[in-house]
Amino acid sequence: MASEPTAVFICEANRENTSGQVSGRSCRHQSESEPDLGPTPKSLARLCSRDEEERAAALEELSQAVLACLGLDRPGSARLSKQTLLHLLRLSRSCPLQEVRERAAELLRTAQERGVEVPRALASGPSAFIPAKEMLKEGPDQEILMEAFLSLGRLDHITMVMALHPAYLSCFLRTQHALLELDGPLPRPWRHYIVIMAAARHQCSYLVQQHSAGFLEAGGEESWLGGLELAPTKLHSLQTLNKLLAHRPWLITQQHIQELVCPGAESRWSLAELIHAVVLMAHAHSLSSFVWGCGLHPEPDHTEGYAFHPPSPNHLPRSPHSPAHEDGRQELVDGVMEVEVLMKRMVELQQQEEECTQEEMLTRFERERSESIPTAVVRGAPPDLVLRLVEDQEFSYEDFAPRGEQAPPTMRAQDYSWEDHGFSLVNRLLPDMGQLLDEKFQVVCGLTYHRMAMHEGVDTHTLRKALWNYIHCLYGIRYDDYDYGGVNVLLERSLKVFVKTMACHPEQTTARVYHTFWRHFRHSEKVHANLIVMEARLQAALLYTLRAITHYMR
Repeated sequence: MASEPTAVFICEANRENTSGQVSGRSCRHQSESEPDLGPTPKSLARLCSRDEEERAAALEELSQAVLACLGLDRPGSARLSKQTLLHLLRLSRSCPLQEVRERAAELLRTAQERGVEVPRALASGPSAFIPAKEMLKEGPDQEILMEAFLSLGRLDHITMVMALHPAYLSCFLRTQHALLELDGPLPRPWRHYIVIMAAARHQCSYLVQQHSAGFLEAGGEESWLGGLELAPTKLHSLQTLNKLLAHRPWLITQQHIQELVCPGAESRWSLAELIHAVVLMAHAHSLSSFVWGCGLHPEPDHTEGYAFHPPSPNHLPRSPHSPAHEDGRQELVDGVMEVEVLMKRMVELQQQEEECTQEEMLTRFERERSESIPTAVVRGAPPDLVLRLVEDQEFSYEDFAPRGEQAPPTMRAQDYSWEDHGFSLVNRLLPDMGQLLDEKFQVVCGLTYHRMAMHEGVDTHTLRKALWNYIHCLYGIRYDDYDYGGVNVLLERSLKVFVKTMACHPEQTTARVYHTFWRHFRHSEKVHANLIVMEARLQAALLYTLRAITHYMR
């Protein structure tokens, strides 16, 4: 992991050591003062060159560097950095270039034969919920995976799952690249740190680890990862906005904005800096929903993503949320019937000519907003690397309008919308970002393959719109021209449980919640639902914050 970049394993034949033993050899960490004799970061980076000859040369250089390490000192002795071993493991598992993937696996086997205790991945694919074969098959998706690898230097599990929808993935990668890498008001290390702070709110150790590595690579101060109190006061001052944005964005007011940007504020934020930070936080919160909603495994080089001990048949890694087995025949019958009923309801809604009064439409909205949907799964305490980056850990989502309580005013989309207000404000303060976000929203809302489960030639517009509007309803946003009766008709209860869990309590998502809804739909269709939840949640959170900024600027 990037947090210990100079850690190196040395294995020496027949030498006692308490650190552990493998095949008669023992392993210890080399001290940081000793040189790291593995491949250089530059040679590893060249594997991502777009020039085939340069990639081939880099692969040969990598091979020679690893073999040179394995031949050091006397026979039976070996020295390879842990970082290099994990890099080889990641390449062997996920690199879209077959020759690189095979060579990395071969080098790991050679190292093991030379007595090196090599790491092994604990998961068989990117997701605990989706079979690996669904994402790793050859096909047109390979082109975008190749492009992602060459651009980013690695192919992570998020990218591999999103590649089920290439048009969306392209927009997502462009937006994320602009947020983290392109010119902007915030320093690059700060951008990663803000993502870390935001992901920690949802106990998303996947994103915390991924961006901790990015933070260090960008030149960030390692001590900041030890706790929020060790970061600069200016970053720490985002905590209140961060927790509201993550859990109850409707509570954000112009007062919160004023406290951060007014001239007398300590460590004052400019409006451009604040917009950049807000989009980063909202991006990380919604991406945490996607990570949990798709059951993503840790990356092979993340903590809990690999192990150095040999596998034991009695201790094979297993998802803590594996679905219970059901009667396959009965499940098939029930699933087919569910799809038929849903298709019939969609057609009836599309053909419906009856118009409701505004009063009736408001009543239906309030009914959806106040419906009790349980999300009661409680996870254990998050790991320390997450816990130390969260303040006020108990603060979490509460129903926008709990039964019997006075609800805050509904945000009417006609009064403040992304299209008429939010888009232009973001674009003015953070040039081009409004355009990138808008493209992403439009792609996910319009994404369709004209199929549903086992049926082709299906118009799924009403279902996609019901999903989007239901998520906004959970966040207290109402569209005056939408009949919320359609939500109740098209979204059966198990789907509502999944959507609410993922949008409001993503860390409580389990395989059972994932597998219970749309039982006969393709996994790619469930990932599409995940994308809609993620983007609808992102837009809702942004709207409340942008409205507060607009009020402050008046």
